[in-house]
Amino acid sequence: MKLVIIEGAGKKETIEKYLGSGYKVFATKGHIRDLPAKRLGINVKKNFEPKYEILSDKQDIVDRLQKSAKSSTQVYLATDPDREGEAISWHLANILDIDVNAPVRIVFNEISKKAVQAALQSPRSVDINLVDAQQARRVLDRIVGYKLSPLLSRKIQNKLSAGRVQSVTLRLVVDREREILNFKPEEYWTFYSLLSISDKNGTHNFKANLHSFNGKKLKIANKDELDLVLNAISAHNYTVTSVKKSVTNSRPLAPFVTSSMQQDSLNKLGMSLKQTSLSAQALYEGVDLGQQGKTALVTYIRTDSTRVSVDAQAAAKEYILKKYGDKYAPSKPNIYASKKGAQDAHECIRPIDLSLTPDSIKQYLKPADLKLYKLIYERFLASQMTPAQYNSVSVDIDCNKYNFRATGRTMIFDGYTVVYNSFVEKKDDDNDDNALLPELVEGDKPNWIEDKFEQKFTKPPARYNEASLVKKMEESGIGRPATYSPTIATLLARKYVEKDGKVLIPTELGFKCVDMLVGYFPDVMNIEFTAGMEQSLDDIEDGGKVWQKVIEDFYCEFEPKLKSAMGDGVNMREPDEETDFDCPECGSKLFVKTGRFGKFLSCSNYPDCKHIMNIDQDGNPIEKPKPKITDEICEKCGANMLEREGRYGKFYGCSAFPKCRNIKKMVDSTTDAKIDENLPPCPECGSPIRKIGFGKRQFYGCTRYPDCVFTSNEIPPKK
Repeated sequence: MKLVIIEGAGKKETIEKYLGSGYKVFATKGHIRDLPAKRLGINVKKNFEPKYEILSDKQDIVDRLQKSAKSSTQVYLATDPDREGEAISWHLANILDIDVNAPVRIVFNEISKKAVQAALQSPRSVDINLVDAQQARRVLDRIVGYKLSPLLSRKIQNKLSAGRVQSVTLRLVVDREREILNFKPEEYWTFYSLLSISDKNGTHNFKANLHSFNGKKLKIANKDELDLVLNAISAHNYTVTSVKKSVTNSRPLAPFVTSSMQQDSLNKLGMSLKQTSLSAQALYEGVDLGQQGKTALVTYIRTDSTRVSVDAQAAAKEYILKKYGDKYAPSKPNIYASKKGAQDAHECIRPIDLSLTPDSIKQYLKPADLKLYKLIYERFLASQMTPAQYNSVSVDIDCNKYNFRATGRTMIFDGYTVVYNSFVEKKDDDNDDNALLPELVEGDKPNWIEDKFEQKFTKPPARYNEASLVKKMEESGIGRPATYSPTIATLLARKYVEKDGKVLIPTELGFKCVDMLVGYFPDVMNIEFTAGMEQSLDDIEDGGKVWQKVIEDFYCEFEPKLKSAMGDGVNMREPDEETDFDCPECGSKLFVKTGRFGKFLSCSNYPDCKHIMNIDQDGNPIEKPKPKITDEICEKCGANMLEREGRYGKFYGCSAFPKCRNIKKMVDSTTDAKIDENLPPCPECGSPIRKIGFGKRQFYGCTRYPDCVFTSNEIPPKK
């Protein structure tokens, strides 16, 4: 029996189907070894040697894995096809005593029969350059996070965290918010004349936007300038001076990479990063398609490459020719450039089998999964089609040295838009690029109907939402596809940013953290520096740099700054605020303190009295209900269980505490979760949803949990 080791348990069944008899598939469920949780785990004096440990919750998996490996004739390491997956294979080889130079590593970018069997035919050794690049990232992130987090906790608030990518991403949000706060709107006016021209087919009206004066681009800044224009053109003698006609092409967009998929999923489908990640993972690992069994639908979902395999190009062309005809299939495949530093061994995100159209399998997919699959499917198919063609017209019209311009565009050939018209970017209303213009020639004198103008003011830059922040991270070279979503999720979980609708707004805590880190560590918080470090990691992957040297160069500058920061007297902690409330246990005054989860009341007689209380929005203490004795029996000591209430809802705790510390969930540990008839149904399965939690830790979840795991921080849309 041959053993194939993968990461995610969700794709186990799909891969087993393609391997057939003689193979056993074992899923590690992610990492099995990592740096220790409660100490640095890096010997900075011994060439930054990492001290890896088996994760506490993975020891049982490791034991079973070692037993399976011993009884197998061959072991293949089939973890994900990226740096992190390569590192997991390296850890597995060390744990299982496998020679990393032996041909034990197999890689496939899609879970299809052809790809899996091809990988088995060409196993390779573990790529140590990839492993070293991942080790460098892990060690670097551990040093930054482990060293900076205590600094923030000492100087701002307890239990804060910092991170190399996390903190720079937070700076993007904070800097944007400051741009908005400091923005001073500027006045401007839009202006166009409504004109008409007559021919044998009747009279045709069209808009001509004010464009320039004496050949110089014109912008009306105030009412006085508007009046000058109105006076100058009051005779309304308009003359067509130029008519330019051309045929223009609109090329399809590239197929999806991780970041563009996340952006379109939010902007076009309204799906959050978390929802997109869950649906994309399900499509990649496989969906039960009835008689066909569990089938993977899309290629690997963490990629920054737009490359399309030759086989996929050929399959797409064959499909397009058959369904749409010759005009829609280009003579040569469309090639799209990947961004610098992309891991081009990967492909784009695309459907594995074009015959599995969204309509043909919709009965097997959850609503969110279907929407995302349709988006991926149509984007890829369109990317392999011919451009759309337009007749474009640009008409210049003069009136007393003022130039007006009318533009229009009519479609000649729909090309790729026949598949997905949403790919066509919508133009600003003022441009009217898609307007249908009458036939005009030089020398025509159109008639004036009226002038239209409107006072406007420039707007500040828009706040980031999840999608635009991912786009900015990608453009700036911060992080990699696998890190975008977890980074933003951490900022939200740590309360450094909050969501207001869909936009992200930094909290006061977020401002403080950025200001302190920028003051002490301008390099670490510098976007160019962070992007440069990503390039260094790429260089390690390519074999051009030694990973320990990259860490050493960083650490030699970082450590002195850290010592200086820890040693000064700067303190941004909020002083404890005395209240008029007395401690119910000892009678001392209660103080308002700030913790990781917000403000709470604490006894001023601490540590002799450790009483704490939650606080409501008005600053009043929330009395914790006294534990209730129940008929539930503790399975560990036989005592009755008490009904208690904690931060995450109600639970059972043993009445023999502290001798017995057994606790367990109630049948519904969120008894404050109430079904509200005014809430929309679950967008995943249509069942009722309910509000769960309290205060800032409220969220909405499906009542069919765990059969349906839908959750959302906001009320889902009704449509």
